[in-house]
Amino acid sequence: MGDPASRKSSQLERLRLQLKKKRESLADQFQFKMLLLFHFKDQNKTCAAFEIAEVVPVMTNNYEDSILKGAKDQAYSLESSRELLDKDVVQLHAPRWQPLRSDIIGCTQDMDFFLWPRNDIDRVECHLFSRWKGLDHEPFRLLQTEFIFSHEDYDKQLMRLLARRDKSGLIINNPIQSMFLFIDRRYMETPKNKAVVFKLSSVCLYLPQDQLMSWGSCTSDEMLARILTAPSSVLTNGHSLTIPEANLLTM
Repeated sequence: MGDPASRKSSQLERLRLQLKKKRESLADQFQFKMLLLFHFKDQNKTCAAFEIAEVVPVMTNNYEDSILKGAKDQAYSLESSRELLDKDVVQLHAPRWQPLRSDIIGCTQDMDFFLWPRNDIDRVECHLFSRWKGLDHEPFRLLQTEFIFSHEDYDKQLMRLLARRDKSGLIINNPIQSMFLFIDRRYMETPKNKAVVFKLSSVCLYLPQDQLMSWGSCTSDEMLARILTAPSSVLTNGHSLTIPEANLLTM
């Protein structure tokens, strides 16, 4: 008998062949759950935590035009975008979110988190969980793939986007191209002028299909309990944050 890794690879290959005949992808066989965390530089401040209301898996080639547009706009290189399209990758789109706070009524809505200009965020992180469809009694288990976007990396890209006039459809990505943030440009009126702000509208994760079964032991419920019981101050919501006027870029 072969080693466990070889057996797993063979099983995946047989499943892919079966799904190809049905015109389905491996990702279509799973249910997904995602947690979105904003970690702050202040170690005593709890991360702002959100549960994604719906995770939509699609194959990379379905979004080929958007990927190539991002390369054209110099969000990333044309070569890297081609490499992305050539991979057997699934996109996991997260357009709607739910704050993990019991004091917010009517939680689920379009994502709208103030991202820039601000200097208190250290990084944005996603935790992705999955389980086989039809096994509703089974817990969602954490996939052992990291999705992290540091403020140093996204600040540089947002600064480049300032030269553009588009109000929506702006895309930035982390260096390893596993996490893409869709950004909206907004304008905030101040007593003296009008300032530019960037808000997060949705998130997209890129995951190679061969990592769809790389589960760890942690479940989504365990991760939620860990986040919600962490000692700290009240979670910060992107809508209620006061922005120092000195940090705003004026128009």
